[in-house]
Amino acid sequence: MGIPAWVWFVIAAVALVAGLLLLAVDRTREGSRNRERMRWSDLRGWQFVEEDERLVRQWSGGALGYFRAETAVNVVVGSTFTADGRRPVFVFDIEADGQIPAVVVAVRCNRVHPVLVELWLASVPFQRADMPELLGPVGQRYAFADDPEGARAVITQELVDAADALGGDVGVAWLENEWVLASVAPQAGPSRLERLLRDLGEIADIVDPFDDEYAAGTGGQHWQPGRADQPGLGTPPPSEPAQ
Repeated sequence: MGIPAWVWFVIAAVALVAGLLLLAVDRTREGSRNRERMRWSDLRGWQFVEEDERLVRQWSGGALGYFRAETAVNVVVGSTFTADGRRPVFVFDIEADGQIPAVVVAVRCNRVHPVLVELWLASVPFQRADMPELLGPVGQRYAFADDPEGARAVITQELVDAADALGGDVGVAWLENEWVLASVAPQAGPSRLERLLRDLGEIADIVDPFDDEYAAGTGGQHWQPGRADQPGLGTPPPSEPAQ
């Protein structure tokens, strides 16, 4: 005996209602995020823009490349103080396929980084088609770069320690062009973003110091793969990611 037509009608109606409820929840969540980000921007005296398609085109690495970001929404534009002075910042949600997979925080340096360096948590499935070359584990993260030799001159123990301190909700931190960037979970609120801004400001001071002697290359111990005398370096986690 076949299933009556009214049963299929009820099932379809329930599915439609469930879909509409999920859409309403998503829109409510997005509206709440939008208002919260706007209030935070006003409190800091920064600028707020609801959407900027051009912003995400400045970068291709890290979370932008991984999620294939299409546009930036809930964008905050401002500047923050670090030990080496004031630096411009961006905070924005990335949108891809109608979803918001992450929040990106970016701090600008005064010089262009010579190489793209990505530092991914080992627990994140970070592989993508155009992934930079794997250098190996550095502290709690895996390092990737488009120029391995150049990257080893950039990755100091101080940088590794600062990246480890970012937190387990920061899937990737990376250096690209003149920026230091990191992505955090989409539910991150203003207080978490404030802390991440401070942490990225410290990283910016490490890779873009105003101290000429440090900038000349004498201010940090450079990372080398497999060095047993460098804490947190050269010891891979239990499973090695596929290259």
